[in-house]
Amino acid sequence: MFKHAYSVATWWEEENYEDGVKWKVLEHKGPYFAPPYEPLPDDVKFYYAGEPMKLSQATEEVATFYGKMLDHEYTTKEAFQKNFFHDWREVMTAEEHKKIKHLHKCDFSEIHKYFVDKNEARKALPKEEKQKLKKETEKIQEEFGYCILDGHQEKIGNFKTEPPGLFRGRGDHPKMGMLKKRIMPEDVIINCSKESKVPEPPAGHKWKEVRCDNTVTWLASWTENIQGSIKYIMLNPSSKLKGEKDWQKYEIARRLKDVVDKIRAQYRTDWKSREMKKRQRAVALYFIDKLALRAGNEKEEGETADTVGCCSLRVEHINLHSNLDGKENVVEFDFLGKDSIRYYNKVPVEREVFKNLRLFMENKDPADELFDRLTTTILNKHLQDLMDGLTAKVFRTYNASITLQQQLKELTSEDDNVAAKILSYNRANRAVALLCNHQRALPKTFEKSMQNLQTKISNKEEQLAEIKKELKKAKTNLKANKDEKSKKEVEKKKKLKERIEEQLMKLQVQATDKEENKQIALGTSKLNYLDPRITVAWCKKYGVPIEKVYNKTQRDKFAWAIAMADEDFEF
Repeated sequence: MFKHAYSVATWWEEENYEDGVKWKVLEHKGPYFAPPYEPLPDDVKFYYAGEPMKLSQATEEVATFYGKMLDHEYTTKEAFQKNFFHDWREVMTAEEHKKIKHLHKCDFSEIHKYFVDKNEARKALPKEEKQKLKKETEKIQEEFGYCILDGHQEKIGNFKTEPPGLFRGRGDHPKMGMLKKRIMPEDVIINCSKESKVPEPPAGHKWKEVRCDNTVTWLASWTENIQGSIKYIMLNPSSKLKGEKDWQKYEIARRLKDVVDKIRAQYRTDWKSREMKKRQRAVALYFIDKLALRAGNEKEEGETADTVGCCSLRVEHINLHSNLDGKENVVEFDFLGKDSIRYYNKVPVEREVFKNLRLFMENKDPADELFDRLTTTILNKHLQDLMDGLTAKVFRTYNASITLQQQLKELTSEDDNVAAKILSYNRANRAVALLCNHQRALPKTFEKSMQNLQTKISNKEEQLAEIKKELKKAKTNLKANKDEKSKKEVEKKKKLKERIEEQLMKLQVQATDKEENKQIALGTSKLNYLDPRITVAWCKKYGVPIEKVYNKTQRDKFAWAIAMADEDFEF
């Protein structure tokens, strides 16, 4: 970890890594598995059609997953209910399967209450009990949360396997409610060095496989059952190797700066190419550059939700408007992107792009591919030819970082106080989040927290009005008496008035910030697409404490950037 804030380059030189990635010795304890299921007490009943029913342990466990979520909006969604009930019936005994045929006849209310009460009881534990539980957690952290990498102790990221439960997904994911199965040692591939001791699997179990691959940075992996994606246990973001990978990622994006004008000139020329393949590739690249669209991964029919990226757009996903809202050549996008998040945007485009899109759509049905001569593989190969290491994600990282840097320059005033500067930073970050389509659902507590904030603002405004009256009175008294005591009273009231005005302004800025970002996820771009050196340089230049922008975990993750960047850094 970057405890001494020396440069990342120094560490790499000391360790002599080939290409900055390979390690020599990796030793760890393997993942920490979710604890086994604890059956419900006998007095907590499940009811079917109004009658209590004793469930087998496997069926009861899955019932608790649904019962815990009874007050969540997910359990009101038809897709969630349907998928849950289907997967639940899969684990039932023959007798249970025969009897439990309708979800609406199931009563999980006692199960729900049991877990609510249990959670409240945990919160109400005496301090000594909480300390005891904390020490148990720390003991697990000490045993499983660290590894030895080439003689250095490194913190591991999430060293626990995800417990079984119900899949939620983002947006209106078609697989919501499906059963996430328990991860067993037999599902797990362990990665360690040949010289190290192989982690011991839990008693009575064995690993799926043991590998010794020093070209990857994961310690263990398994395939989850919902989407078939591979999950990894990785080093903590604050680790030196992860910091080096981060640095590499942003350096590749910075290299794009040197060739991006040439690339843009080339795809503009290709809009008029005689080859339809080149035209489609050029228009797709324009969208990836201008709108930060993802390329879109190829997938088998019915494999996942009907999500698309740039290369897999269909005719039905766009509408063309010669004139719309006073603008010419407008493309209206409407499709489901990554994680089933809707992408809706109306964008004026270059005249040649508009003409090409009309051409691509000619004699096609709504379900036909817009770019029928283009695949993700073809596009990625072209990007690699343009610049070594270039991908659609590099474009996304480049445009996100450049946007942040430009917005910070435009929005930040040296005369602003720290609260106003933070508002400017969040507005700059918001511009990036909008570019990358990083949305979130409106938080459940938003209305309540806004009401609380408005109440605080009203109270502070009342305080300010009162102190203004008192100051006026004190000034009148000073004119009449002109003594030292009256003078001190005026100064005292002035200082109090200034302090309340500053507190009021902070609250008002906070309310503005909260309202503007209520449905925008600022964290995704901040952690994954924005070169942290831009933020560090901005903080240093404008005197903003770094902890006002990055929390402790984020400061650990970006320790390399905090150590490297000065206020003159330019992306």
